Amino acid sequence: MNMTKAQTLTLIGSLGFSLALASYGQADEGAGPRGGLERLEAFEVVGSADLAFDIPGSASFIDSESLTTFNYDNIDQAIRRVPGVYYRTEDGFGLFPNISVRGIGSTRSSNVTVMEDGILVAPAPYAAPAAYYTPTTGRMRGIEVIKGSSQVRYGPQITGGALNYLSTAIPEERSGYARLIYGSENEFRTHAWYGDVFSTENGNFGYLAEIYYRQTDGFKTIDGTAASPASDATGFKKFEPMVKLFWEPTTQNYQRIELKAGYTDLDADETYLGLTTEDFRADPFRRYSGSRFDNIQTEQYRLSLKHIVDVSPETRISTVGYINDFSRAWFKLQEVSTDVATDATRPGGANRRNLSQAIAEEGTHLDVLRGTEEGTLRVRNNNRDYRAVGIQTFAEHQFELGEWDHRLELGVRLHQDYEDRFQEETNFVQNNSGGITGVFTGAPGSQDNRRGTVTALAISLRDEISKGDWTFTPGIRYENLRLKNEDRRPGQPSGSTSLDVFAYGSGVLYRIDERNTVFASAFRGFATPGPSAAVNGGLEEETSNAFELGYRYRKAEQAFSAEAVFFWTDFDNLIVPDNTGGSGIGGGTTENIGQARSYGIELSASYDPGIANGWSFNMPSFIAFTYTEAELRNDVSSSDAESIFSGGRRGAKLPSVPTYQVSLGTGIEYGPLGLYVDAVYVDSTFGTASNVSNEQRPDGTPDARFGKNDSYFLLDLSARYQLNPTATLLLGANNLLDREYIASRLPHGPRPGQPRFLYAGLEFTF
Repeated sequence: MNMTKAQTLTLIGSLGFSLALASYGQADEGAGPRGGLERLEAFEVVGSADLAFDIPGSASFIDSESLTTFNYDNIDQAIRRVPGVYYRTEDGFGLFPNISVRGIGSTRSSNVTVMEDGILVAPAPYAAPAAYYTPTTGRMRGIEVIKGSSQVRYGPQITGGALNYLSTAIPEERSGYARLIYGSENEFRTHAWYGDVFSTENGNFGYLAEIYYRQTDGFKTIDGTAASPASDATGFKKFEPMVKLFWEPTTQNYQRIELKAGYTDLDADETYLGLTTEDFRADPFRRYSGSRFDNIQTEQYRLSLKHIVDVSPETRISTVGYINDFSRAWFKLQEVSTDVATDATRPGGANRRNLSQAIAEEGTHLDVLRGTEEGTLRVRNNNRDYRAVGIQTFAEHQFELGEWDHRLELGVRLHQDYEDRFQEETNFVQNNSGGITGVFTGAPGSQDNRRGTVTALAISLRDEISKGDWTFTPGIRYENLRLKNEDRRPGQPSGSTSLDVFAYGSGVLYRIDERNTVFASAFRGFATPGPSAAVNGGLEEETSNAFELGYRYRKAEQAFSAEAVFFWTDFDNLIVPDNTGGSGIGGGTTENIGQARSYGIELSASYDPGIANGWSFNMPSFIAFTYTEAELRNDVSSSDAESIFSGGRRGAKLPSVPTYQVSLGTGIEYGPLGLYVDAVYVDSTFGTASNVSNEQRPDGTPDARFGKNDSYFLLDLSARYQLNPTATLLLGANNLLDREYIASRLPHGPRPGQPRFLYAGLEFTF
């Protein structure tokens, strides 16, 4: 079956299944009750902070109030409240997040299952999961994170947990919302939606129309040269409309059919190029002139059709068919040469450098990047198309067996995705004044021309078993993957292979009383390689064995809750993602580098002394603390000298995983006024597994990716004043102290976090 037919039949099957169920149980009565299953929806991970309290595993829920208090539009900022989750900013805006859970690799969030409304959203979740697209935090009503044994429901990257974005819901009655913000660097944001629900003789209908727009000039400045002026064009524009429609037909059994369509357009003047450490310390917001051509343009289309039916008060079937199309063209500096190109071929063997090496050497190649020496800037058009299409069903059934209550859930997903590369490179010839004297572009597809496809059948089975104060949740997941790598370049290898992978685990929760619970879970997870690595490199799946033990306390009447969790995870066949930061002249190598271990403690608490003591004002406060030891369990024998894991030794710390991380905040809410302060501290980390502080690979080659990332402390302030029942004034400052720090050394050398950002805005509800 070719790809087009597979997509068509899958989507038709989804539509047909939903329409068939829509006709089930027609009656003249109004829509029936939802029976005994009024709990977590099948496409939610946690559901709410209250439901998280009863999950026999570690789980967190960030609600809309937490997201809008500081008007965060950066997942790196929003996720701070969740212990055990780490983030490494790359661009300062969260466009390309690097998120990890409990010590695994953070490269483009590729080891985390990322979803929106329960649907996989990575460009190609199996074939190429790196987060060149991620849902926009600023338009979300909530974010869910799960790390314990309950994640057997999710895949395919489940050694590192699951992250689920919750989009704006259709309101229960006619209402609207708008938020307008203007801030530093001419940043402008608008988020608005309007929706309604109405009843007819054919059932209840609802709709939601939403739009999100953000633009900024960016906070960096590109160097000028004798022949080219300086530029501050380092920002981006993002445009996102979305529409949702639902129908709850007049049938005897409750049903809901929901259609969702969304689009994202991004145009960003972003680069992979960093700075020398010396230049960074002098001005971290500088960019070398060699990066002035860098730009990424992406488009993402998403369409889903969901159907939920309560077959009986004890049984519910939830089905969704989906298709996500994503394309990107990142025209970015790839390497530099002191030779002068005369055509489109790659110039200079010994005289060319990858960007990390050129920066660390601080020689003539760096002068070419600065625009003060002649040479060639070789720019690659990373032109790629992605598609993910699938249908997934969850069937839930409640029953009693003896003295035990059961909630059995069967999940089935048929999914296919691909990444298609059709790339070429351009030589920009530069004179010693920084002027461009020649441009030579290779034929389309001459640099890379291949497609990797994965077809996956995933089956999960989980049972929530309860008796009195005890709850057990055993579960198992099986996935069959068929991987195909098709290289269309002459003489390049193509082929196919298959993988069968299993995950299983169980959690247990004991309610000591209405305020105290303890829980534990044990879990075996997996992460799968992409088609090229599996077919050509023979890579096996990454596996992990994880254990956690936790305690929760909640005193609702005093607005106090707390959680303490100890976790331990052993990894086998740890997968190092392709390109290892994008440094390779010829492209990096994806590898299994062996064993690793991560363990630590997660502490979190929230408290409002105003509510607890009956004060005239509220004082919501929280703290989230993580201590982590993440280390290699063997020496790394890497075939790729440029790998960020090359030179890693047993006991070495894993890259980009801080030992300590703490986030805390408090606020005052009095009448129409709200004042809030949040702070975060992140410990220093190593950029690579060799754990060196100097910028040098184990073989002695200079490389700016090798070294340390700074520890940092950030302080955010926010104020809200309700002008009238429908309008609220917003003021705020992120990174109030204007801290400058090396946030990352990937992809190519030291990169900063966002500097002080001041903003003002208005929020309307109607």
